[in-house]
Amino acid sequence: MRVCGVELKGSEANLCLLSLDRDVFHIPECRVRKLTYPKPDSTEEIRNFQFTFKKLMEDYKVEHVAIRERHTKGKFAGSAVGFKLEAAIQLIESLQVTVMTPTNIKETLKRNPIPVAFEETGLKMFQESAFSVAYAYLMKDKYQGPEE
Repeated sequence: MRVCGVELKGSEANLCLLSLDRDVFHIPECRVRKLTYPKPDSTEEIRNFQFTFKKLMEDYKVEHVAIRERHTKGKFAGSAVGFKLEAAIQLIESLQVTVMTPTNIKETLKRNPIPVAFEETGLKMFQESAFSVAYAYLMKDKYQGPEE
């Protein structure tokens, strides 16, 4: 299964592709590591972002998109632009999208630690969170461990 992990920060969507085949992880090369949404008030720009994201997922045969959830209130609340980007991704009919809470990601990573240091993946530092959400999505059902 090929998954795209997404972390939304401001007007950017940081992306990381990750696949799992026969218990082996692979990080495929991707022509885009980050998509930006430069004009938050432009309907045309949000349509362009949505089209670009959809085309990227089709080109790389992504089966599922996992988005890291952002808080709606408080000090670490996500921006309105980020929520627009999330909605644009979720409304792409051909994609299966899951929004994962930071708590769920953390619990999954605790049960199933990432087997390599992030520096060894060849990804950029800004992709670390997107990588973590993609990894957590792939591992969430596979190795749950004992119920508490």
